[in-house]
Amino acid sequence: MNEVVGRDDLLLLTLDTLRYDVAVELAAAGRLPNLAAHLPGGTWERRHAPGNFTYASHQAMFAGFLPTPAAPGQHPRLFAARFAGSETTAGRTYVFDTPDLVSGLAARGYRTVCIGGVGFFNKQGALGGVLPGLFEESHWEPEFSVASPTSFEAQVARAEKTVAELPPRQRLFVFLNTSALHQPNWFHLPGATRETGDSRATHAAALEYIDRHVGRLFAAMSSRRRCFAIVCSDHGTAYGDDGYTGHRLGHDCVWTVPYSHFFLEPTV
Repeated sequence: MNEVVGRDDLLLLTLDTLRYDVAVELAAAGRLPNLAAHLPGGTWERRHAPGNFTYASHQAMFAGFLPTPAAPGQHPRLFAARFAGSETTAGRTYVFDTPDLVSGLAARGYRTVCIGGVGFFNKQGALGGVLPGLFEESHWEPEFSVASPTSFEAQVARAEKTVAELPPRQRLFVFLNTSALHQPNWFHLPGATRETGDSRATHAAALEYIDRHVGRLFAAMSSRRRCFAIVCSDHGTAYGDDGYTGHRLGHDCVWTVPYSHFFLEPTV
């Protein structure tokens, strides 16, 4: 990462609430052609989330604690704040001296941009301004929210505009938090209704919706130079699993998340 930071643009795409099992099933069935084309081996990596709901998980990720590989042992991190005694900071880790990765990248000359999705990024109250407040530039509109059936398309359009407005030499870090998977998501499945509500099937349909538009995001982020992309879930969610519904709870379907990172090669 010490070679990547300062050379490439960076993208952190969190697929908010995405379950690992659903992501794996859809990739294996060929239902995520645009995402799977970039996943190493066409498969997601199984990891453990650093938090079981959006706020906690993103606070950890912005401090350098991305989802941890779901296997025993020490797992060196891509990014880490400098502090004594860290056992997961290695020679290949990019170490920053600020309290969070966002300000650390800004100190290296990156333009840091947040494109919010769920309520913790809506800037409509004190709490909704904490995470966007880490960034030099942040965007949220009602069209980006969980209530919008076209949320991801609107977020991608904002990302395209951000890229187009930047000077060519300016390095860029874009964080985009998708809201499409989060409840309510029933409107992404043809035939589903508000009365039938959300389910594992509507969750899967929302992921397919994201896949249909993610190519535009990847193209925009690699339009100026190579981009290093991290695509992952911040936590999963329960749809009646062992009687549980939702997240901010300790069920395996919440703690286990899909993860991948890869390079997006320049398109010009």
